[in-house]
Amino acid sequence: MAAVRIQQKVQQREQHVQRAPKKKKKQNIRWTFGEKMVFVSFLAFSLYSSITIVSNQFTIYNINKEVQQLQADIQEQQKQNRDLYAQVQELSTYERILAKARELGLTLNENNVKVVQD
Repeated sequence: MAAVRIQQKVQQREQHVQRAPKKKKKQNIRWTFGEKMVFVSFLAFSLYSSITIVSNQFTIYNINKEVQQLQADIQEQQKQNRDLYAQVQELSTYERILAKARELGLTLNENNVKVVQD
């Protein structure tokens, strides 16, 4: 009986030793010259693309800013033009012209008035 127990213990130890995880050696990755060149080329292309995209976005931002400024200037000029047109319409009324003419000493002679139509 003692021999059977010893044999069972030995078997349990062997199973325990077999079940223990095996440590794997870390394999060193060897890069060939061609792989290194492809990797470096990819990094260079990625860097170039990133810089180009950022540069283009900055240029687009500046152009959009200029366009918005020009649109604001155009709207301001259109407003001034409308105001000046309204002022011209106001100053060119018949009553005002007649009052200004009388102020300067001119008189209205109905016989010398000619009607011009467009």
